[in-house]
Amino acid sequence: MNYLENYYNAYDEEGRLLSRHGQVEYLTTMKYIRECLAGIADPAVLEVGAGTGRYSVTLAKEGFRVTAVELIEHNLELLRAKLDGTETITAMQGNALDLSALPDGAFDLTMVLGPMYHLYTKEDKHRALTEAVRVTKPGGYILVAYCMNEPTVIQYVFGLNHLHEVMELHMLTPDWHCISQPKDLFEMVRTEEIAALDAAFPVERRKLVATDGATNYMRDRIDAMDDATFAKWMDYHFTICERQDLIGASHHTLDILRKQ
Repeated sequence: MNYLENYYNAYDEEGRLLSRHGQVEYLTTMKYIRECLAGIADPAVLEVGAGTGRYSVTLAKEGFRVTAVELIEHNLELLRAKLDGTETITAMQGNALDLSALPDGAFDLTMVLGPMYHLYTKEDKHRALTEAVRVTKPGGYILVAYCMNEPTVIQYVFGLNHLHEVMELHMLTPDWHCISQPKDLFEMVRTEEIAALDAAFPVERRKLVATDGATNYMRDRIDAMDDATFAKWMDYHFTICERQDLIGASHHTLDILRKQ
């Protein structure tokens, strides 16, 4: 069993997205999913790295045709347990680096909302996006989520006082980019790296969105908000989440691409 399987077998990813601070990322991602699906008759949706099905199962229960691919068997079991048999969904075990079980140009929307968090080389990232683009219809959308570098430096390195530890382990470059390996679980990127990856493919970026923005810097306060205050926070967040001057400070981003 590898580091990733150990992590997700023990981690409550569903609980994170259901928490009030986790709802910001979820609601934001769903907002842009719905924008991409609007106006498409009977769209075919693929989620690569579907996790426990927070997105895939929701869309399937709303009547969309969904294919969910997930690497971790534990997550796949949790996903399938949410289904009652009425949904039009195919759930399968698979790897973002090899979607050969799926045909070219089959999906109107391909979501890669987790795999890029755990790919540590340019070659693997390129391969994952190659596969996502391949299985998407011309004119279809590809949504790719990333973990961003600066929030990790700010909150983990300095905020949680891990500076000396990460310096001793040589986990930072001279320009303060986090250096990750599989044992570290998460890969951090900057906006220019996302743009460079996109440039290698026949895609047009439609938007780059901060899916949680400032939320995780004050998650305890977000979790303590009453409904009215949280609604105002979401209004503020949606107002600024496309501001490119703030994107790099968000813990998570969503790259919205359209296949040419």
